Amino acid sequence: MNTAPSAPIRRRGLPWFPIVVCLLGLGALAYVRSLPEFERNLKGWVSAAIPLLVVILNLLWFLVTPRFSWRTRLTGLGVLIVLAIGLRLAIRVDGTVDGTGLPNLVWKWSEGGLRAQKITPVLAAERDTAPAQDPRLAEAADVTQFFGPNRDGVVTGAGLARDWKTTPPKELWRQPIGLGWSAYAVVKGRAYTQEQREDEEMVTCYDLFTGKLIWAHADKTRFSQWQSGDGPHATPTVHEGRVYAYGGTGLLNCLEAATGRQLWQRSVLKENNLQNNEWGTSSSPLVVDDQVVVTGGSTKGPVLFAYALATGEPVWKAGDDKASYASPQLATLAGKRVILSNNARALTAYDPATGKVLMDHAWGGENWPKASQALVLGPDRIFLSAGYGMGCQMLKIEAAPNGLLTASELWTGLKMKTQFNSPTARDGHAYGLDDGRLACLDLATGERLWKEGRYASGQTLMVDDLVIIQSESGPVHLAAAKPDGYEELGKIDALSSKTWNHPTLAGRYLLVRNDREAVCYELPKE
Repeated sequence: MNTAPSAPIRRRGLPWFPIVVCLLGLGALAYVRSLPEFERNLKGWVSAAIPLLVVILNLLWFLVTPRFSWRTRLTGLGVLIVLAIGLRLAIRVDGTVDGTGLPNLVWKWSEGGLRAQKITPVLAAERDTAPAQDPRLAEAADVTQFFGPNRDGVVTGAGLARDWKTTPPKELWRQPIGLGWSAYAVVKGRAYTQEQREDEEMVTCYDLFTGKLIWAHADKTRFSQWQSGDGPHATPTVHEGRVYAYGGTGLLNCLEAATGRQLWQRSVLKENNLQNNEWGTSSSPLVVDDQVVVTGGSTKGPVLFAYALATGEPVWKAGDDKASYASPQLATLAGKRVILSNNARALTAYDPATGKVLMDHAWGGENWPKASQALVLGPDRIFLSAGYGMGCQMLKIEAAPNGLLTASELWTGLKMKTQFNSPTARDGHAYGLDDGRLACLDLATGERLWKEGRYASGQTLMVDDLVIIQSESGPVHLAAAKPDGYEELGKIDALSSKTWNHPTLAGRYLLVRNDREAVCYELPKE
């Protein structure tokens, strides 16, 4: 019997395409992670994009390769579609991961989260009355505005103990608080902040020593954005018995500091036909002479708006830019008293009386947020820093013959890449969070002397020769401010969730909060 020869068995080789794609992806990840000055924000996005690209390329290969039958390929595609629909129904976005902008994905049935949090609105009957003169007031200092008594991130004469390990801070009170990234202003034993409670944006006043609520003012408004979360971002300013507070949707309130009674209100964005910033208005009000100054929105045009302290009537509006996320600050440069504003495109200086633009220095990229305060170093130097690849630079400020000011760059670099943090200066050195790690920079040369710790998108406050560091994850650290090396002096587990709020030190009393909880510590003295 004749038999036909059997067909040769075709041996399939290795699937080289997915192997090569995976190896290239691993190599790209290793390279990106090794870049020393590539910020963790951008590094996080690129590190997430590379595996996604690898998956997409391998999926396309699976759908077109003849290695599998069309039934196998269709079945695999169907399984992937069902999985994608299931994950879409089961997962929600709860803010971001460590300030990187990457979405934090959680199960929909999980508890907690920025949007899930609820605090019962304060009823009038629950409000506490103002306490009598507390003897502890003698050890409490006034901090009337954002970023320290002088809006420069520096507290002097505090006399704090340098070792929290042997003499730890004493916790006075701890309690829930509404959503938002505001800090505290403190005057005469009262602590003022802003928070979101359900559909009400509130300005609240607490007793510094007990945490009990004295009064609350509420507006029916709510800022909400998936990356930045919900609620107000700015810190109230207290001046001569009045509280000036700027909310996340552009409401500027003037309230009686003793009672919270509203004296006047302006809707800055609405009245000036401005779009809100993507992550909300974040400008803490600046009181200058007889006016209060705030920033605008993302619509190009005026960026600063001045209102009369007494009545809220508009005084001037100035600039030609988009607002960003820093707050206006007062400075004297080349003999001129000016208001500085770190905007989307440029750093600008204004005449406080008229709003006339006296300086316009373009820097960085206008499509990235600038949240750091300008660091003024005497009458002719300004240090600028930002995250998102913009880095830092030193400016020399000079008077021009026409009465204006000019800014020239002395040096630029990537050795201080602040994000939400604002650096401070001591003895010719800047201290701040360079991409989430505490760094010391020589301000004369731009050389970074050291960089230690991991605090993510946290905040810092200079207290004499110490640095108080509020880490993004919640704990508070104490470090020495010295150029010859990093030295941590103590740590307290103050909070346990994402914290973008700035710490406030009122004498020996440290107030820290986030979008869930607030705590007050009595710090040990030397």
